[in-house]
Amino acid sequence: MLIEINRKDQLEQLTLSQVWDMVIIGGGATGLGTAVDAASRGFKVLLVEKYDFAKGTSSKSTKLVHGGVRYLANGDIKLVIGALRERGLIFKNAPHVSSVQSFVIPLYSTFDKLKYLVGLKLYDWLAGSLRIGKSVLLSKKEVVEKLPHIKQGGLKGGILYYDGQFDDARLAVNLGQTAVEHGATVLNYMEASDFHKNADGKINGVTVRDTETGQNYIIQAKTVINATGIFVDDILKLDSPNHKNLVRPSQGSHIVIDQKFLDGHDALMIPETSDGRVLFGVPWHGKVLLGTTDIPINEHEIEPRPMEDEINFILTTADNYLNPAPKREDILSIYAGLRPLAAPKDNEESTKEISRDHKLIHSASGLITITGGKWTTYRKMAEETVNMAISVGKLKDVPCRTKHLAIHGSTPDVYHEHWNLYGKDYQAIQQLIQENETLREHLVEGYEYNAAEVVWACRYEMIRKVEDFLARRCRLLLLDAKAAKQAAPKVAALMAQELGKSSEWAQNEVNQFNELSDRYLL
Repeated sequence: MLIEINRKDQLEQLTLSQVWDMVIIGGGATGLGTAVDAASRGFKVLLVEKYDFAKGTSSKSTKLVHGGVRYLANGDIKLVIGALRERGLIFKNAPHVSSVQSFVIPLYSTFDKLKYLVGLKLYDWLAGSLRIGKSVLLSKKEVVEKLPHIKQGGLKGGILYYDGQFDDARLAVNLGQTAVEHGATVLNYMEASDFHKNADGKINGVTVRDTETGQNYIIQAKTVINATGIFVDDILKLDSPNHKNLVRPSQGSHIVIDQKFLDGHDALMIPETSDGRVLFGVPWHGKVLLGTTDIPINEHEIEPRPMEDEINFILTTADNYLNPAPKREDILSIYAGLRPLAAPKDNEESTKEISRDHKLIHSASGLITITGGKWTTYRKMAEETVNMAISVGKLKDVPCRTKHLAIHGSTPDVYHEHWNLYGKDYQAIQQLIQENETLREHLVEGYEYNAAEVVWACRYEMIRKVEDFLARRCRLLLLDAKAAKQAAPKVAALMAQELGKSSEWAQNEVNQFNELSDRYLL
């Protein structure tokens, strides 16, 4: 089902005199997943997002849908089993944005070969019927065949195992579309600014502000869900000014380089770097993401930038294993994502010791807060959140329906290169091009993205800013920040025409995007 998502129509739902079963604050993985779950059960659902969908953490992951190999070492068996099951469901429900990815761990000691093989065999076994591949030992020769640029000095062999890869921001927008298709109202650039309470101190409404126009809307709600990720404490303080922080942010840094540095289909996984963290080198959209596990930080912001120490750490670690290794001048883009981890005990510095599982609570006011977790488990987190909302709001008890619910675009058909991410929508975009050949024009030299995709995103994927398209509907900003900068004027002109904006609007959008893209460049 193809629904043209018109912002005016969505806004009109806010002016109707109605009581929403659930108002969800936050348009990242968890909020969007919760909207899909609640709407598919038949509840009247409104989701508001202050920025664009997946603007924060949910578009800045390592692009892995996985059980968490390293959590096994911490004894988090239950967490791994749950994540592996959810990984399998993502493959079934959203195959157009997810795929199996092979990983190679190069090993330089015989003991490590045994240790990691045992661990990964357990990892395979825990996946049960949703297992996606079989872990095997590799000889030194086989490792070199799969990773031609791996350093061979002291190399004893390696292990091949399988996990998942996905496009986080594309899955997010597809979840938004799925929610709308099941009757939800979903709005980006809509900020929750205040709560309303009854005589008993229970929340029964929210004031939301359209950040484009400044207009306020007073929304009546049976339940309100705080799914704002690293910003959950800000929302909790709207409810209770004396609230003590629930989460502590941690930052994961990534650099993007040319695919020549891996030169193959397999991803590289270094399970223990010099400081005990993990390094991933993952093929993604024709480039390679180099990223490491996160470190605790004290402040959160919507557009974090990798710290110099982290960039240097990634490059130094890569230099220990790759020949040739990437240098600073080889970096095409940098980005960082912040994870909301459960607040640690006083003076706790290691993110290894902070809970990786999600936390679901409801305040005395009835406000429901869901935080923590990871993309892979978004569906299960949403199910638990809606179940709590049913209990808190005394709503009709309807069972969850998302376990086997196809996400918008889902299809077994495979299309070439980035077009596969559109799934079922691919044919409709091609129809746009047939109707208007000028839409076939590429946005920037060296990349397949074309004008039709901008028009499509305006009509069906809720873009409001140039950034929305170049950062999250197509992923050019993360893949090649300079190329994204070059494409911005053309994207702005197409959006202005499609959305009925002025040339001044378009120029202002280009200027804003240029400022943003500078944060993705060294």
